Amino acid sequence: MKIRTMITIRGQVQGVSFRYYTRYTADRLGVQGWVKNLPDGSVQGCFEGEEEAVRSLIDWCRTGPPAARVDEVQVEDERYTGELVGFEVRH
Repeated sequence: MKIRTMITIRGQVQGVSFRYYTRYTADRLGVQGWVKNLPDGSVQGCFEGEEEAVRSLIDWCRTGPPAARVDEVQVEDERYTGELVGFEVRH
């Protein structure tokens, strides 16, 4: 089953290559979507794909890359649309 999820990650998640590691991990898992920094210092992402792959990417986000410190992860499931192609780092 394919799913779509919006995620917000808070903590020390900017300036530690979080978005680029997320893209690498998403590509490896076959997840479509995007990730971007927010003005409040958090990182937001939208992930689409097979449920197991999306859940694996969310689990990875709970730790993030080596230099990150993740304090909170908010996950909101949305209706799958299939509109996302590839995975991009947004600025």
